[in-house]
Amino acid sequence: MKTTVSIYDFRREFADCRPDNFSYEGLGLLYDYIEELETGEGEEYELDVIALCCEWNEDTPENIVANYALDIEDDGNLLANVLDHLNDETMVAGTTDAGTIVYLAY
Repeated sequence: MKTTVSIYDFRREFADCRPDNFSYEGLGLLYDYIEELETGEGEEYELDVIALCCEWNEDTPENIVANYALDIEDDGNLLANVLDHLNDETMVAGTTDAGTIVYLAY
C-alpha cells in the first residue's frame, strides 16, 4: 500500500527527522525534482528521509568549491560556473533564492 506524499508531508517528514539538512525552499526544489523523476520514469519512489539526506546536499557555491577541491575561479560568475560543473558531474535539483544549490552528492 502506498500513500501519496504532498509537499507539506514531505517537508514535515524532514522537519521531524532531519530539520537542518535542507532549507524550506531547498526541500521544495528536491520535492519537485523527485516528482519530475517519477513522472518521467513512470516509477514511484518511497520517501526515505535518511537516504535522501545521504544522497543529496544543499550548499553554497563557495562551500561546494572548497568541499570538492574544485579548480573554479570566482570571476563574478561563481554560481553559474559551479552549476556548469555540477550539471556535468551529477544531477542538480535547482538553486534557491538565497544562492544555495541542491544537488546529488558525487
